[in-house]
Amino acid sequence: MKSLQISFLFILITCLHSPVHSHPGGHYRTGDGSQFNTWRLSNGQQIKGNFYAYHQNKIILEWVNGQLFTLSIDAFSDQDQLLLKRKISRIQGINAQPLPLLPENISQFTFNPVPLIILTGVILIFLWFWRRYKNRYLYQSLYFKPAVLSALTAVVILSCQKTSNQSGTSNNSGNTTVVIPKTNTTFLDSVFSPFQPNITTRFDNTYYYVSSNGLPQHNMMIGITNWQQQVPIPQTYTGSNSWSIPLQPIMASIPLSTKSNLMKGAVAVAINGIPIFNALNNRGEDSYLIGELDNWGGHCGKADDYHYHAAPLHLAAVSNNLPIAYALDGFPVYASKEPDGTTMTSLDTCHGHIWNTNYYHYHGTSTYPYVVGAMKGKVTLDPNTPAPENQILPQAFAKPARPSTNPLNGASITNFFSTGSNAYLLTYKIGSKNGYVAYSWNANNLFTYSLTDTSGQTVTNSYQR
Repeated sequence: MKSLQISFLFILITCLHSPVHSHPGGHYRTGDGSQFNTWRLSNGQQIKGNFYAYHQNKIILEWVNGQLFTLSIDAFSDQDQLLLKRKISRIQGINAQPLPLLPENISQFTFNPVPLIILTGVILIFLWFWRRYKNRYLYQSLYFKPAVLSALTAVVILSCQKTSNQSGTSNNSGNTTVVIPKTNTTFLDSVFSPFQPNITTRFDNTYYYVSSNGLPQHNMMIGITNWQQQVPIPQTYTGSNSWSIPLQPIMASIPLSTKSNLMKGAVAVAINGIPIFNALNNRGEDSYLIGELDNWGGHCGKADDYHYHAAPLHLAAVSNNLPIAYALDGFPVYASKEPDGTTMTSLDTCHGHIWNTNYYHYHGTSTYPYVVGAMKGKVTLDPNTPAPENQILPQAFAKPARPSTNPLNGASITNFFSTGSNAYLLTYKIGSKNGYVAYSWNANNLFTYSLTDTSGQTVTNSYQR
């Protein structure tokens, strides 16, 4: 009997005092995008590695199997230095605050004494009863002590039960996944309603669909100093070719960086129905910095399709602290204010943060990456478009009317306005001389372009779309 008591006490003490840990998994996993971030150095070279630490003006990057290498922060390009400084500032801000004893979504073990107390009492009564009446046969049996010891062990194990934070659910790899509330379609209706009837919306159980003709209500093209001679024409972003916003966003285990991905197609759609592309063009250049964008952050692609590359912050004037756009992973994009009207707080490398517990959103800013630095949510990639010119599916596609044109060196767009129903005139300047593009289309999608160069020569062509 004494050995039985000692064994029981040993099991109990072990359960109460042994540390138990839950680890969220390895640093390197596959399935949601590129495994390592791509960084651009000041000399034009590109390297891969994930940010590990910052120490004495040195950036420590982590490579395969935890291998570390160090570079001076001055060795990175200006854009990457800005991203790194934001990350460092955010980390320093976190370290300056007291951390909770138990982070959200991390499992822990607690001791529940109730089952142990009940069964221990039953066993003690049982032993007293048999000793009281001198019935030694059962007590002296070879099977009695192992049976009691097994029962005590089972109760102790059950008492040391695992608990978890109820704000998350575990996935197949043992990691805890934040449960993101499904987006309310009534809220989405309120976000897009200021631009109706120029846009129309609908939804099913999976997506919220936004239809438009691809032409904004604000003016366009003025301010471009690096022009490829494209002009805005209407697009058929309707029906099955509408913009699709997932109603149930899912956090990606590895966010897909827009520095080395998604240089084709849109990454978001603005609340006026205009798509938002990567801040980098398909050559990996910052479209804003090289003068490709107009005063509203947009320009036209090879299909004469108007779209933004910078954040359409001017839409905040009508959004009233609601989102100015929605990314194609389902997360909203706000302007410089939080949803409650307070000043925007620090952003992560995806260009967003969690606000109000489980609600993640991006922010539009006037500096790179402007809208989305990496897709925080899971997205489906087009298998026919390899990185970096890959794109998200579903994706609405533009349809051209004429062959794509070439850049016009030295041209700056000075004016753009409507000259009538379905007709526009664009004025550009090279040096002190003006050139013009007058174009129009009819109900049968016949497009006519008259191009007048700075020498006064005019060429007119028509195209049937």
